[in-house]
Amino acid sequence: MGTSVQVGEEWWTVDQNPGELRSPVPDPDAGWLARVMHAAFFLLLGASLVRYLLRHPWGDRSPWIIGLSAALAGLYVLGPVLGSRATPRRLAWLGTVVAVWMVLVVLAPSFAWCAVPLFYTGLRTLPPRAALVLVTLLTAFVVAAQLELAHGGFDPNLVIAPPAVAAIATAVFVHAERLSARQRALIVDLLRTRRELAATERREGTLAERQRLSMEIHDTLAQGLSSQQMLLQAADRVWDGDPAAARRHVRTAESITERSLAEARRFVHDLAPVDLAEGGGLEEALRALSARESAGFRTDGAAVPLPDRVQSALLRIAQGALANVREHAEAGSVALTLSYLGDQVVLDIADDGRGFEPTGAARGVRGHGLPAMRARARQLGGTLTVESAPGEGTVLSAAIPLETPRRPGDPGNPERPGSPVKPKNPVNPRNPESS
Repeated sequence: MGTSVQVGEEWWTVDQNPGELRSPVPDPDAGWLARVMHAAFFLLLGASLVRYLLRHPWGDRSPWIIGLSAALAGLYVLGPVLGSRATPRRLAWLGTVVAVWMVLVVLAPSFAWCAVPLFYTGLRTLPPRAALVLVTLLTAFVVAAQLELAHGGFDPNLVIAPPAVAAIATAVFVHAERLSARQRALIVDLLRTRRELAATERREGTLAERQRLSMEIHDTLAQGLSSQQMLLQAADRVWDGDPAAARRHVRTAESITERSLAEARRFVHDLAPVDLAEGGGLEEALRALSARESAGFRTDGAAVPLPDRVQSALLRIAQGALANVREHAEAGSVALTLSYLGDQVVLDIADDGRGFEPTGAARGVRGHGLPAMRARARQLGGTLTVESAPGEGTVLSAAIPLETPRRPGDPGNPERPGSPVKPKNPVNPRNPESS
């Protein structure tokens, strides 16, 4: 398949692969220059016939002149039907038209000026060298015809004017062709650029989808499998000494397996996280997650409805942060704080674990978790900051802007816009405070 574009007076088909102009397709509206030349030909042909009949009363040549004029007009009408390219039929037609015109010029030199439209027709049809030969031949015939009309008298204009007209016609046509060539090159370049841009956008979309899939897998299936592994290892260690504890670990692993399976099914159908889909919104989902992870949870500020994508992103960030705490922090306590600040919502996760060097996390030392959380926040126009140091615990803060910001000082906006709230002291996981 291709796209039709107008170049000069022709419509060209542009091949989408690899993007070059192919043979022209019929132009629904012929170019203005072609229309002018066609009209000029018939006007000159009619004027020459009238001049001949006025100058020469009906004689032996009159039937021939009238017949040849009619034949030339009929032949010329076939030209637009045959197109403008140098096909065998087009070349045969052009040769016939020129031959009939030459016979007319020999019989009646006043038909010589019909050569001007024929200049254009030859230039449009033939290759450059062949067209130059044809124009030269036609010009010579015109000069000879004009000298014949002078009845032996010499007029310099009769010798100079026809070549000058031929030169002007040729120059106009060559200029138009060069403009068309530039236009064709520009169209090809624009189409190529458009395809390259579309390919780039497809690649970027593919990469973004891969990143989204990797984050979803990391935040759901990978974390679930990691938790199951830890629980089963713990059950194996106490299997003989404390069967009851081992069974508790196995039941917990079974529960995580069921939840991971539900996450996988919803992940395949691109639905919301299980905790959100079960109802209750983000706060209930975070409260349930905190209970499973033995973490504290509290809210700050007046709650406002949050878009589904914001709820989903914050829940995934919380899951990823708590998974990092469980696997790396060796923390005694951890607390989640969800703060509504009017123009943004902030989720803070604070633990009193061993901490780490944030610059190492920026280089990807701690794996995929932090980059995935940061990417989730960035996709919603938010930020994710990490405050930590070895031996001093960690505070992770995700701030997501809301679409309807409030002015500073409004109720439920205790802080200045844009300043994430550092969470209160970590809540004792054995007695979590909940608002």
